[in-house]
Amino acid sequence: MAEEKAVKKKRRKRGATSDKYIINMEGVEHEYDSGSRGLDGVDLKIKYGEFVFIVGDSGSGKSTLIKLLLRELEATEGSVNVLGYDLNRIRHRKIPQFRRKIGIVFQDFRLLKDMNVYENVAFAQRIIQVPTKQMRKNVPAILASVGLADKYKTNPSDLSGGEQQRVALARALVNEPTLLLCDEPTGNLDPKNTREIMQILDEVNQTGTTVIVVTHNSEIVNAMQKRVITLKKGVIISDEEKGAYIDED
Repeated sequence: MAEEKAVKKKRRKRGATSDKYIINMEGVEHEYDSGSRGLDGVDLKIKYGEFVFIVGDSGSGKSTLIKLLLRELEATEGSVNVLGYDLNRIRHRKIPQFRRKIGIVFQDFRLLKDMNVYENVAFAQRIIQVPTKQMRKNVPAILASVGLADKYKTNPSDLSGGEQQRVALARALVNEPTLLLCDEPTGNLDPKNTREIMQILDEVNQTGTTVIVVTHNSEIVNAMQKRVITLKKGVIISDEEKGAYIDED
């Protein structure tokens, strides 16, 4: 319990910055080689510490947006500034350093099947060369914070879908990211596990981490009453505080 509280205390410091916006996109367009446009003139500002849902039908530009924020893609036009980095001008060798400040959670978990729960989470620490002694404190603490303190020796294949997503979430959080990007994090989960994962994300946000969730789940969007940004054909058609899911059918 003490370790779990220590993890949450550390997170509270993450929102501290002299810059108001963690994400600032102006006139952003991205055109693929095929000629199709993923985004078309997007202006978007997200403050440090916000919780934001990104919604829209398939092909609306959600995936393009996430890839731009991670600098997996580069804007064809406009400017993309994330965590103080100008992603149009960032040097290639600086991209890994930039990404260390971002945690990512995917729909399909993407856990390493040949490693147990502890090693899956520790892997993220090894990438940034955290000393082993510190790692042995950090990993159990973050697993406890997502309710998996007793599962550290378990192989991911022996876990339920909800438990696997908790491991993925622990891995995303163990390096104390300033920004957490979640791409359909509950897409493979039942309603009970969906609610539990979203509660954890809400708690993470309350400690200062900026949380962005891409989702098709209208129930969680409508229930949580967070900021909701709706994309359609690469354009933001709605951006509402305490918004709701827009059904375009």
